[in-house]
Amino acid sequence: MGVIRNTKAIEELTSLFSDNEKALSVVEIVNKLSSKINKTTVYRALKRLEDDEVIHSFIDRNGLKCYAKNRKSNKKEVHPHFHCKSCGTSICVPFEYEIPSYQNHKIESAQILLYGECNKCL
Repeated sequence: MGVIRNTKAIEELTSLFSDNEKALSVVEIVNKLSSKINKTTVYRALKRLEDDEVIHSFIDRNGLKCYAKNRKSNKKEVHPHFHCKSCGTSICVPFEYEIPSYQNHKIESAQILLYGECNKCL
């Protein structure tokens, strides 16, 4: 973890995540910020925010990398995510779990993706 310089890209991304409780795919993020920041800068800033544990990422059912704001400031979170098959919305599920140890292996991350329909699409 390092010190995040408050660049225009960082400000735009933190504002985007502050206004959004749902996870955003990298495609959505790039599209929302394309008029303000170039795509390479968006990717670089996302990596910086993820490295500093301000946001986290997961792969959704469509294979897209999604990002969401960490609920607990600067803490690596391990929790499931939900992806709605009808509207495509992805959200963090407020349930944390601990990654189990596995003999003679070093596990660095885990991902659980729940798939179904959200309350709006039911």
